[in-house]
Amino acid sequence: MIDITGTYTDQYQLAMAQAYFLSGRGRESARFDYFFRKLPFGGGYAVFAGLEDLLTVLERLRFDEADLGFLREQGMDPAFVESLRGFAFRGRVLAVREGDLVFPTCPVVTVEASLIEAQIVETLLLNILNFQTLVATKASRMRLAAGNEATLVDFGLRRAPGLGGYAASRAAIVGGFDATSNVRAGRDYGIPVSGTMAHSFIQAHDQELAAFRAFAAAHPTNCVLLVDTYDTLHSGVPNAIRVGQEMRQRGQRLRGIRLDSGDLAYLSKQARNMLDAAGLTETKIAASNQLDEYVIRSLREQGAPIDLFGVGTSLATGQPDGALDGVYKLAEVEGRPCLKLSESTDKITVPCAKQVFRVLDETGGFWGADAIAMADETDVERMHHPSDPHQSLVLVGRPQEPLLHPVMAQGRRRHEPASLTEIKRYSQERLARLPAEYKRFEYPHLYKVGLSTRLDQERNRLIAAHRSEPSS
Repeated sequence: MIDITGTYTDQYQLAMAQAYFLSGRGRESARFDYFFRKLPFGGGYAVFAGLEDLLTVLERLRFDEADLGFLREQGMDPAFVESLRGFAFRGRVLAVREGDLVFPTCPVVTVEASLIEAQIVETLLLNILNFQTLVATKASRMRLAAGNEATLVDFGLRRAPGLGGYAASRAAIVGGFDATSNVRAGRDYGIPVSGTMAHSFIQAHDQELAAFRAFAAAHPTNCVLLVDTYDTLHSGVPNAIRVGQEMRQRGQRLRGIRLDSGDLAYLSKQARNMLDAAGLTETKIAASNQLDEYVIRSLREQGAPIDLFGVGTSLATGQPDGALDGVYKLAEVEGRPCLKLSESTDKITVPCAKQVFRVLDETGGFWGADAIAMADETDVERMHHPSDPHQSLVLVGRPQEPLLHPVMAQGRRRHEPASLTEIKRYSQERLARLPAEYKRFEYPHLYKVGLSTRLDQERNRLIAAHRSEPSS
């Protein structure tokens, strides 16, 4: 992946790290939790993505000479800046497995490290995990809309926010896509690369037919022709058929045509009929142009014979949300539980070292509840609503699966990196275990999250203690 150094952070991380250093507290142990408060897209679940990228960054993270020189120029303390010369992340990380389904309030990643290390890595952790989880969730919704037979290709690089397109291509695969147009992401992540042609290629030739012939000659085994430059049904498709028949005579085949404008349902049906009538039954139909999960679902419901969907803007920018509200909150310092109070009860954080248990039904499917517990608990008998003290749920006798597992110790991975293919397969397996009512696009069922009795009591004790402290 693209190289990241220590200054890939917010200034306030370094300002706090310097204060810890100068006060002699920099080596104190800290525990931070990464979680989010609201599911994106009004949906019923999120797909966790970006973990392997994060671990790669943490293993390599250093301050180079350019970083150190810049920080000196910014007037930071010389001794603190010099201490960063030997910086390395030496902490421990626990995480939900990448590709799993995750829900609000539940810790998804826990970082255990020195105060300075844990603080410096906050920004890059949020930057990587928030964006990739957002895009993977969007991709998963499109996979649900398209079904398992259609091919989904990421076309988002040109519309993505800068280098975000690189991460979006990876996250799209985690969420269920098959390929990307992004050549660099294909090279670095082993993603299948897919692409056809632009309208400019056709415009650069005197005739559409000449353009098609030139492209077929250059790509005899992977020819997909864009048919809507002038007139889809009266020019583009007929010319594509002619080239397809010429290719057949040479022992080749026209792989597909692409529709990029107009009424995609109507045009795809007409194009399919024309291709079949000409004997090109094996030629596929691809569609692009401002697609999202709702458009794909509509096309499917209309019976549009589209084999491949190329999705760009809505995928790579995470429309309409644009961001996941993931946060990174302190849970302990030197073994002392910490929490943040708020006037909004749903923003009061959860202290202590924790484990998350997924409650299962009798068949191994997801029952619809995750329980946050103390780290040394082995199961949860009752879980309590995080912000409503009057709501609780009995879990006695229900199978429970721990979700947080050690993935890094002393700054090094505990296991070989999982491939994107493995992560995608795992995500699909987990999604299959989620009941259909949580996958609805409109008014999905609410997945329950709560605190174990022990954790709820400890949190309430700390809240009461802080609120009873006299103001200074």
